[in-house]
Amino acid sequence: MSVSPSASPFASPPAAAPAQVPTQADLLDFVRRTAADAELIASLPLDPEGRTWVRLEGPGGSEAWLIGWPPGTGTGWHDHAESVGAFVTASGELKENSLAARLPADGWKTLELTDGVDRERRLPAGKGRAFGRHHVHEVLNESADRHAVSVHAYYPPLPQIRRYSRVGQVLRLEQVERPEDWQ
Repeated sequence: MSVSPSASPFASPPAAAPAQVPTQADLLDFVRRTAADAELIASLPLDPEGRTWVRLEGPGGSEAWLIGWPPGTGTGWHDHAESVGAFVTASGELKENSLAARLPADGWKTLELTDGVDRERRLPAGKGRAFGRHHVHEVLNESADRHAVSVHAYYPPLPQIRRYSRVGQVLRLEQVERPEDWQ
């Protein structure tokens, strides 16, 4: 497995066509195996104030990241557009809040969510999940004093990330980021 530093966890990957498109199961298998590599996990530099990340070589042309989460940090609500993905907590514990509802891909700014769409998962070390396209979630390290480290993989490499704000049952599209924004 090769590791290379990068300025952004959403940088454009090298252009290479995969021999076979990785499935959600392939991505989940990759992040599980990678999260079990204690030497790799320990090699990630951790910052007490902000997330850190290192780009990994994912399976079949996928985009993969090793991410460090200081206490009290999170991603905010977002999705990965047309990409499927998987992530596993390698150390510490993460919490994922997600929506069990498929949102329209485009053409909206504000949606009122129905009751019962919220899901919460606690993901201690060794636990993770795969997800499909347009999966809206936020990932948090709610610990007051302990870093968490996780491994993520996405295919196709992230074409965009949509960022949302949420107040009660109202979800609002705030920003669409594309690879050229991350370089």
